[in-house]
Amino acid sequence: MAIPQSFLDELKQRCDIESLISSYLPLKRQGRTCKGLCPFHSEKTPSMVVYPENQSFYCFGCGAGGDVINFVMRIENLGYLEALRFLAQRAGLAFPEEDREDPALRMRPIIYEINRLTARYYHDCLKSEAGAPGRAYFSERGLLNRTLVHYGLGYAPEGWHNLRDYLHKKGFTDEQMLAAAVVGRGRNGGCYDLFRNRVIFPIIDLRKNVIGFGGRVLDDSKPKYLNSSDTLVFKKSRNLFSLNFAKNAGTDQLILAEGYMDVIAVHQAGFENVVATLGTALTSEQCRLISGYAKEVIIAYDSDGAGRAATSRAMGLLEEVGVKTRILSMQGAKDPDEYLKKFGAQRFKLLLEGAGNVIEYQLNQIRSKYDLEEPDQRASFLTEAVKYLATVQNPLEREIYGGILAKETGVQRETILENISQHRRKKARQAEKKTWSDIQAGRSSLPAAPGMPVRRGPSVNAEDGIFACLMRHPDLAERVSALSLEDFQTEEGKRLFTAILEQMEAQGPLDLTSLSPRLQQAEVNLLARIQATHHELVLGPETMDSYIRALKDCRRKAESRQAAGSDEDAAAMAEAIRRRKK
Repeated sequence: MAIPQSFLDELKQRCDIESLISSYLPLKRQGRTCKGLCPFHSEKTPSMVVYPENQSFYCFGCGAGGDVINFVMRIENLGYLEALRFLAQRAGLAFPEEDREDPALRMRPIIYEINRLTARYYHDCLKSEAGAPGRAYFSERGLLNRTLVHYGLGYAPEGWHNLRDYLHKKGFTDEQMLAAAVVGRGRNGGCYDLFRNRVIFPIIDLRKNVIGFGGRVLDDSKPKYLNSSDTLVFKKSRNLFSLNFAKNAGTDQLILAEGYMDVIAVHQAGFENVVATLGTALTSEQCRLISGYAKEVIIAYDSDGAGRAATSRAMGLLEEVGVKTRILSMQGAKDPDEYLKKFGAQRFKLLLEGAGNVIEYQLNQIRSKYDLEEPDQRASFLTEAVKYLATVQNPLEREIYGGILAKETGVQRETILENISQHRRKKARQAEKKTWSDIQAGRSSLPAAPGMPVRRGPSVNAEDGIFACLMRHPDLAERVSALSLEDFQTEEGKRLFTAILEQMEAQGPLDLTSLSPRLQQAEVNLLARIQATHHELVLGPETMDSYIRALKDCRRKAESRQAAGSDEDAAAMAEAIRRRKK
């Protein structure tokens, strides 16, 4: 579908990139630019820069870049046209006629509607006579009627075709239901309801769309929980249950629970800032999503072995995105739901306030393995605890907890701190040795960012300079008439130059928004990088002419080298023939 340039121009005017990106993550103003933690890879130090002057962004860590459209495509997992529609709705702008030939574009709203009707169907079933088993289950778990309505909880009755027949009557086909993952394909080719005799938990995104479902059995059959498969509108690894409610809780703290019932029980008790993963372990994508809404997370996983392992994993992932972590330690209950039933909301509030930090949690985990009354076990505990504290980066925290260990074990504080320092020096020597080995083996250079070619040399400098001049001063476009495609020495340079020539021929503007439809994502990233690396440079007509001369000079030198090589090859061949004749 050809998008009118007038629409793109209006969209660009209405969608300020700083405003849009700051709605997803915190940005810190630094002069003419803004900086923030990149949502597209794990990092502790902000490496994504937003350039309000040219309405672009670029991450110096992972190579992601572009304009508002590219940002929305990445963060919302949308195609190009879908991102345009998203931004148009956000800006209150009428979208041009849809491309009816784009299957994904046509299927996505159908899936949303199927999910909406499915959620309504299951909720109505819960309220009906057939939903008595579901109501009994929720009542036994202590859920109030207002909570059932608030979360839109439902019940999938016994039977293989209840939902399928309901959706057929609404005009949907089996293929559409399969795309929404609310039915499965049987061996005989027919479709059957995926959820049967289960209570249903609708999964709702931040825009209030139903995107998937979770279902729990009422007996001991397996699997205990069944979750929707990934679809065009649902990715388990990129969403969190109840974030649509938690984001409005008015706090920069989130409680991370393990399952649907824990979240709902905690929310019902008055703690609305609670979320959970969707049947999978916590992912780096979910952590980056969390970092956009919280500065601190209290992990409230189950207290069993699996819960402790999941807690350790979650702590590391959250630390990578710069989110402070505390861990709930529940005595007398295996999960938040059970704790609330036994001890009530007030005790749970105190439990949250007293949640320990990561260091305390790790030391407690180590301590639980040893009997400190036994001297040999106390020594083993101290050895393991010292090794852990050596990994703590903050020197003040090392001193504080080193002192706590000293009091606990009766060993002098100075001895413990010296042992911590020895371990850190040993690790530093090992790291230094590895670095030197990498240098000797030729592995010392940083890898190119994903999708970004390694670009070095005078011809590359000239190419990038020309593109930077054009993007900042489109009025200099006529000067590139002195160039031909053969002047460009790199394949990516040729592709960018071709797109620019096509845009000029169409009399369109030279900016990322207008050029993006002509480029692959890797080329958009490259163009964003060129703009970012030339942002502080003075660019003008004289600079452009210098870059053009340099590029032509590089071509002449390359052709001379090629010709010289051809002459040498010919001379070598003649000499070989002469020797054979002898």
